[in-house]
Amino acid sequence: MPSSLSQPTSPAADAVFSGLWIPLVTPFRDGAVDHPALAAMTATLAQSGVSGLVACGSTGEAAALDKAEQLAVLETVLGAAQGLPVVMGLSGYHLGQTVAWVQTLARYPLAGLLVPAPHYIRPGQDGLLHWFRTLADASHVPLVIYDIPYRTGATLATETLLALAVHPRIRAIKDCGGNPAKTQALIADGRLAVLAGEDAQMFTTLALGGTGAIAASAHWQAPQFVELVALLRAGDLAAARQRWQALQPWVELCFAEPNPAPLKAVLAQAGWMRNELRAPMMPASQGLMERLQRLQHPQVVADLSRP
Repeated sequence: MPSSLSQPTSPAADAVFSGLWIPLVTPFRDGAVDHPALAAMTATLAQSGVSGLVACGSTGEAAALDKAEQLAVLETVLGAAQGLPVVMGLSGYHLGQTVAWVQTLARYPLAGLLVPAPHYIRPGQDGLLHWFRTLADASHVPLVIYDIPYRTGATLATETLLALAVHPRIRAIKDCGGNPAKTQALIADGRLAVLAGEDAQMFTTLALGGTGAIAASAHWQAPQFVELVALLRAGDLAAARQRWQALQPWVELCFAEPNPAPLKAVLAQAGWMRNELRAPMMPASQGLMERLQRLQHPQVVADLSRP
């Protein structure tokens, strides 16, 4: 290991990767990215009390965007974020090409890069260590590990994550690993900021001591999600339970069909964008649209518009 990595750090003490972050959807209009809608949505959410924004994550349908579109999305988000930290999502399985992409992103004022394991090829733990360390060495900004085995096919072991925590530019984890023992071990270790990545798990992760959440469902009623995170981080479980019980039906419906179809349906109903996704993603079914409308009632437009 290079000598520059010999001094462990305590990145969880860094407040950047804490609080509520929103992984932004990418609005489309007639097949193209709708940049005016993206800018307006970003500006509205930036005023809602959230801690940061993620561009080109899985919620943003980044896999359906070419590289030029991804850079254009990032530029629009940075221009509308009003100074909030922005993390850029990336993915791939060709290490050399991914390193080159990391170097391309170096010219942007990012707070970090959200990086999953290489998808499809399913390397072992040594291969995963090499992947993340190589990308962290190439990056000028911190890495947030995106642990999401059901998308990548690769499971990051607890010991692997603890070994990666030694690297000074590996600072946080978006935890979609589905392993409560691993989540607790990372929180107890304290070197990685642990952000809940599964919206349904944000209450549990924060109650255990996680630093925050990256939550797609928080596009809607963002101030209420911000309050939930603040209550949990303050240890006010009684008030947090009440807030969570009110939000939970929406969180469940938000993922009743593949993300971000339900979310885009709600945002379209509120006038934020067209209800348009890129194939093979499909809009929410009529049945789910009706369930969403029953849940929302007319207050949804006011809630979405409230800063």
